[in-house]
Amino acid sequence: MESFGPLENMQQTKIQLLPAEMELVSSPDIILTKNAILQKIKLFLEGIQEKQFAILKHYSSKLPQAVLTIPPKISRGENYKGLPWLVLDNPRYFQPNNIFAIRTMFWWGNFFSITLQLSGDNKTTFLRKIIANISGLKENEFSVYNGDNEWAHDLDPKSYLRLAALAPGELNQIVSTNNFLKLAIKFPIDSLEAVEEKLLRNYELLVKCCC
Repeated sequence: MESFGPLENMQQTKIQLLPAEMELVSSPDIILTKNAILQKIKLFLEGIQEKQFAILKHYSSKLPQAVLTIPPKISRGENYKGLPWLVLDNPRYFQPNNIFAIRTMFWWGNFFSITLQLSGDNKTTFLRKIIANISGLKENEFSVYNGDNEWAHDLDPKSYLRLAALAPGELNQIVSTNNFLKLAIKFPIDSLEAVEEKLLRNYELLVKCCC
């Protein structure tokens, strides 16, 4: 009896690339351009980091030294909800159930953002100061995270609620629900010069709110 090898028994795949997909996959330009853009964003964040240092130094006497001694870090990934991203954490005090971090994020096709993330003892320590300075955060259109995923960074308006739109008492309810607190603001992807001013101004506002 004649035998058939495994390749002879395989059915031809029915998956086909669309013309536009074939054009992209046949050219290296899109990937090379994407990599060049991400490298420029990384250099941009390195410049932001240096200017953040000056801000932190100005307020260093009012911030925990343990938080300031850890060097900042720029991280990069390819797949936050399917899209590339870059993150600058400065400060980046990430301890189990005890976080103090200010995160500057670039999310491809979406936005730049700044997020203050606190948990554990740091949330307890700084919450009173933040509440005392909440008017400035409201005026600058910051949002507070009202969910249970501490690592959600998409700034979905269903879970990131604008501080200025909260009903009386609603903020207290939100901050008492979880062991963590996240305050964030986002900006459309624009010229890097325009974005830099917004990122640094709101970064300093977050630092001042913790002092």
